[in-house]
Amino acid sequence: MDICSAIIELTKDSETGSASVSVNAEDYSQITWHDSNPNNITVDQIKAKQAEFKAAYDAKEYQRKRKPEYKSWEEQMDLMYHSMDDWKAHCKAVRDKYPKP
Repeated sequence: MDICSAIIELTKDSETGSASVSVNAEDYSQITWHDSNPNNITVDQIKAKQAEFKAAYDAKEYQRKRKPEYKSWEEQMDLMYHSMDDWKAHCKAVRDKYPKP
């Protein structure tokens, strides 16, 4: 998550609304607040929000790995029609290859 996106998330529920900000080269020292930072957002808060989103993204890695391994929905429907056991075996093989943490 980039710096601006983290700031937007931090201000999403604030009374003052979204921040007016720009960032040069994803550098924390080059954040320009066009609205004087009415929410008093700190660099530590930005880094914490970025870490929170990275952890959430990383926790779903198994889902991203599974997706290309599953057959198309058309192929899965065909498998289910012809043999529910084959379809279950296919799904189980993918899930075993990329287990949920």
